[in-house]
Amino acid sequence: MRKIGFLGPEGTFSQEALRKYLDILSRKGNIADAGEYKECSYNTLREILIAVANGQLDEALVPLENSLEGAVNEVLDIMATEVDLKFKAEIILAIKQNLLIKKGSCIEDIKHIVSHPQALGQCRKYISNYFPGAEIKPVYSTAKAAELVASGNGDVAAIGSAIAADVYDLEIHARNIQDEESNFTRFIVVSDIDGERTGHDKTSIVFSTEDRPGSLYRILDIFNLWDINMTRIESRPAKKQLGSYIFFVDIEGHREDDDVCDALTMVRRKTSFYKLLGSYPKFIDCPDCR
Repeated sequence: MRKIGFLGPEGTFSQEALRKYLDILSRKGNIADAGEYKECSYNTLREILIAVANGQLDEALVPLENSLEGAVNEVLDIMATEVDLKFKAEIILAIKQNLLIKKGSCIEDIKHIVSHPQALGQCRKYISNYFPGAEIKPVYSTAKAAELVASGNGDVAAIGSAIAADVYDLEIHARNIQDEESNFTRFIVVSDIDGERTGHDKTSIVFSTEDRPGSLYRILDIFNLWDINMTRIESRPAKKQLGSYIFFVDIEGHREDDDVCDALTMVRRKTSFYKLLGSYPKFIDCPDCR
């Protein structure tokens, strides 16, 4: 049985994305059923990635970026310099926040709203309209919030995922209470190998340039010359000296495609640091994400 890690505890959006990934594998015939994988919960992103690097996990699913909050910098930093892992697949999950209450409790008795700070912020209008006098309590995860509701006396409500309601046997009082509908998180499956070529792929790299005028432009122009679409660029401090940066870039195509292979060869020659993070299939199971 293969082991796959996710950011816990049980009931998080990470676990929901993991279940989606396993369901896709099963529907495509890559696995007989999700039972071929053992889901392993970890407390931190660092622990998950190190566990894959050390061989304790076969794969792991970690968040990479959110459409409202931006990149998950910890994952970028670890992947760039601390582990030798590859991106194998991507999953995009629509983040649907729900109001969870204890079964049998009365909504009029709710005095406290608990959740992760991001979830609370994403549902600010709903809370203001329906629970203007409630005490707002941030906790470290939406799953922890659901756990507090389950162990409470009925005066606490949580904001969290539908899977958290199932895990902690809670009632979903209201669905899709987030203020913005366009809230998506992109998750990446990491492993010691990247994905096979499908004809509908992405490739991710990270690099740094020499400190001279136009150096970044000359790198990015390579993709223009090979008519390769760049879908994302993100910068992070190189942690060497002030003003030194590394750049994360996603492009369309697989590293085995002739044009992509040629372009990446040129990029590697013209950068002071270069690392291929992997090629993997584009996620096409979420038409609303594009």
